[in-house]
Amino acid sequence: MNERQLQILRELGELGSVTATAEALLMTPSAVSQQLRLLQRSVPVPLTERDGRRLVLTDAGEALARAAIEVETALAKARHTVEEFVDRPDADVSLAAFHSAAAAFFPLLVRGGTGPRRPRLALADEDVAQEHFPRLTRDYDLVLGHRLDHAPPWPDSVAASTLLREPLDVALPADHPLAAKRRLTPRDVADQPWITVHDGFPLMATIDAIGAAANRQLDIVHRINEFTVVAEVVAAGGGLALMPRWTTRPHPALAFRPLSGVHTRRHIDVLHRPERPARRAVRTVLRELHRAARTIRDRDAHARSGDTG
Repeated sequence: MNERQLQILRELGELGSVTATAEALLMTPSAVSQQLRLLQRSVPVPLTERDGRRLVLTDAGEALARAAIEVETALAKARHTVEEFVDRPDADVSLAAFHSAAAAFFPLLVRGGTGPRRPRLALADEDVAQEHFPRLTRDYDLVLGHRLDHAPPWPDSVAASTLLREPLDVALPADHPLAAKRRLTPRDVADQPWITVHDGFPLMATIDAIGAAANRQLDIVHRINEFTVVAEVVAAGGGLALMPRWTTRPHPALAFRPLSGVHTRRHIDVLHRPERPARRAVRTVLRELHRAARTIRDRDAHARSGDTG
């Protein structure tokens, strides 16, 4: 039993013939008859009977036809509710991001997203290994994830678009001897102590590439995921680190130098289930994320242009 079959039964009760019902519903008479047979199989009592040349409803058929009106009314109300939900400009939108992206994007979204007809943001920080970002789309409308430039693409189960292709620079104390160079090579930095992220996080592949290019294993002394903490440890002389150029705040005691000889760039992507942008509020936040990305790139690239050469 389905909505279409109930609609056919209702029209048959009002019009009194299969032909007239078919014309009203833009169907063929054979299709109407087939649907009536399928409906009859799901009901233990006869729904129709012959009255001369006319096909009329039995008492059970009339009862079910009356119920069909209630079903159609309830479904119409449900569709209207869904349409209102999908089209609401001020609906809730949940957004998760890893720490450095959250620090860069969240303030811009909050400042630009106030008003009575604006999406209501629910923000969360989620610092996970790269392969876990797609799983977060079950719990959040939008997820900011990151991967290295040449890493495999995200799985087909999620949709993704790139917000930033962000360079990674070597962070070192401003008074470090290597800070005198405008660019560094893997051999320049291979004999230094290093601060890196934990295993499984995207930047580790670049750390491994630096060691491979220098033909030696890097001396990893600290593992810290939070870049604000990394910056303080580097400034204190705890080692060198790879840090994103645009989504980490400049530090007065640090110098940032580009690294030649290895791929040092990451993608910051926004991930979501394919159906989420059907909602107007989600589409609005997606547009605002791309606008915020342009602001971050232009503002921070200009701020650091003199420091990175």
